[in-house]
Amino acid sequence: MAEPQILIVDDARDIREPLGQYLRKQGLRTRLAANAAEARQAVEEAAISLVVLDIMMPGEDGLSLCRWLSGRGGPPVILLTAMADEADRIVGLELGADDYIVKPFNPRELLARIRAVLRRVPPPEPSVASGERRFGPWVHYPAGHGLRHDDGRAVELTSGESRLLGVFLDHPRTVLSRARLLDLTAGRGAKAYDRAVDNTISRLRRKLEVDAKAPRLLVTEWGGGYMLAADVEEV
Repeated sequence: MAEPQILIVDDARDIREPLGQYLRKQGLRTRLAANAAEARQAVEEAAISLVVLDIMMPGEDGLSLCRWLSGRGGPPVILLTAMADEADRIVGLELGADDYIVKPFNPRELLARIRAVLRRVPPPEPSVASGERRFGPWVHYPAGHGLRHDDGRAVELTSGESRLLGVFLDHPRTVLSRARLLDLTAGRGAKAYDRAVDNTISRLRRKLEVDAKAPRLLVTEWGGGYMLAADVEEV
């Protein structure tokens, strides 16, 4: 099983890069983001296990990003705060942060807090039954939220992307309306909203298709919905 992937969000390069190097040496995978926009993109593109999030950033601050992360159901958050930011720490915890650590901090203490949060936050439920399934040139392995291509490429999916793909794999060559997809994903424990299906399908197409603007696997049926245009078999 792959090690957890930690997203470090801090506008200070001299904090995020050394911290990323330290966590990698401790066996964790890391992604780095200098601002909230980069962080949102990372969460949409990769399976992030935990976010280490600086509160004080230019533009959108860490509290706003924490609210967004909590509203979409995770991943868990550890806040980086200044000594004087007690009010922000309280607000952050009220918004759904799981822990905080005060700057300057010992990286070993942060590592201990990361591992403690990961132990008490249950991993996401697999989006489908445990078996891997093949469609077109891809194999979906739901337990790891990922894909393997016949050419050897591996692609990470977010839990939402993996969940939605699992629904299509359950109903190959069947047109599914947006409402039906919302019902099926919500039934699997997802927090689904009207445009969430369209946005997730767009991201899946960028990862699956040779040309996302001319999809051949996840196709649009105008007036009807979406369809997986491939046969599915258990691996």
